[in-house]
Amino acid sequence: MYLRGSKWNMTHRRSRRSSPWRILLLLSLIGSALYVNQVVVPATPPLFLPTLTPTRNPESFINEANNLFDEGKLAQAITSYQQALLTDPDNPSIYVSLARAQIYTNQYEAALENAERALLLNNQNPIAYALKGWALDYLGSYTEAEGAVKQALELDSNSAFAHAVFAEILIDKALVGQGDIGTIERAAEESKTALALDPNLLETRRARAYVLWKTGNFAEAIEQYKAALAINDKIANLHLALGHNYRSLPEPDYTLAVQEFLQAYALNPLDPSAVYQISRTYYTIGDFSQSVQYAGQAVQADPSNPLMHGNLGVMYYKNNQMQEAIEELSLAVHGGALEDGTAVEGLPLDYGTVAELYAVYGLALAKGNRCSEAVPIFQAIRTGIANDEVNVYNAEQGLIICQEGIEAISSGDEETTGEATADEAAVEEAAETPESQP
Repeated sequence: MYLRGSKWNMTHRRSRRSSPWRILLLLSLIGSALYVNQVVVPATPPLFLPTLTPTRNPESFINEANNLFDEGKLAQAITSYQQALLTDPDNPSIYVSLARAQIYTNQYEAALENAERALLLNNQNPIAYALKGWALDYLGSYTEAEGAVKQALELDSNSAFAHAVFAEILIDKALVGQGDIGTIERAAEESKTALALDPNLLETRRARAYVLWKTGNFAEAIEQYKAALAINDKIANLHLALGHNYRSLPEPDYTLAVQEFLQAYALNPLDPSAVYQISRTYYTIGDFSQSVQYAGQAVQADPSNPLMHGNLGVMYYKNNQMQEAIEELSLAVHGGALEDGTAVEGLPLDYGTVAELYAVYGLALAKGNRCSEAVPIFQAIRTGIANDEVNVYNAEQGLIICQEGIEAISSGDEETTGEATADEAAVEEAAETPESQP
């Protein structure tokens, strides 16, 4: 039946026969789709995600790190060496290079660890033994340091690097009283041997300069440090050492000293040593406003360091800023916390720089009419570091200041306050204490 005008044709159409070739084609397409879904897709990494393994050759990291070291960018060099280790963790030479860079950035414990890792991978590496000894030297383990460098020299008696490190270990050992005149002579010989073996190695020039410096041959040390800087003028510690020697000359050159310290600070602004030394230099020549400025920069560079706070306190004291001096010296002596929560640990009384901090702290308290706090400081100096003639004398002068202040109050028309009474009792007790003989 056919309906005119209708969209529906009710006539039954005859169905076509399926072609076997068409069926085969459909089956092959279905099979391909299943293969892609089950095999290809799972094996393909997601797009736009980082690869799981580094794509850079470890050698490129090493070359980059070496170039950064030569440019004085030691922190970046260390990062590149560490990246190289991620791609090649069993390469002892990378650990050696990393340890050397860490020693130049005062990371001695890390340097020791990496030198030992290099030795675990190759216990016949003389440079790794020498670096281990160098790190131990800086950590104050002189006997172990000497043992490590001797192992280096047993493996390679002509290693200029090992002889240079040995020279520094020996002179440091002598300086702390663990050696004798023979130790100093051996240090000198080792430094000369290192220089003869390789005069173009940074460490041989540095070692020879260091021995000359510590034996009081400042002019010769300056020449050797200049030679070291001619090899690499981007090492902050070399500029710092050169500045020390300019300042130590019989006729000190303070201008050149400050220039070298500034260069060291520019190369490594995170280390407070350079600005600390600048503050001490200006202190020496009596420019106390400048000394305060640079001492403040040293505190900013290392705010948890009590020595930096103590040094700033000394500079405030010399600049007649007593309240500021007391605040900074109190942090150095007693410890405390800064406004941002940074903790400062107080320094126990000892000879040297710490003794100076205690003495100046006591004097600042005495001049600020706080003798009840000052007198215990003076007593500690007299009994605790009795052989320090300078600071025992300063303590005695501080007691005199307190006594004179109390006498002035007692003889005046003003009524003596409770604080003055406490001060008077403290001074009288100190006066009764037998004075220790230097």
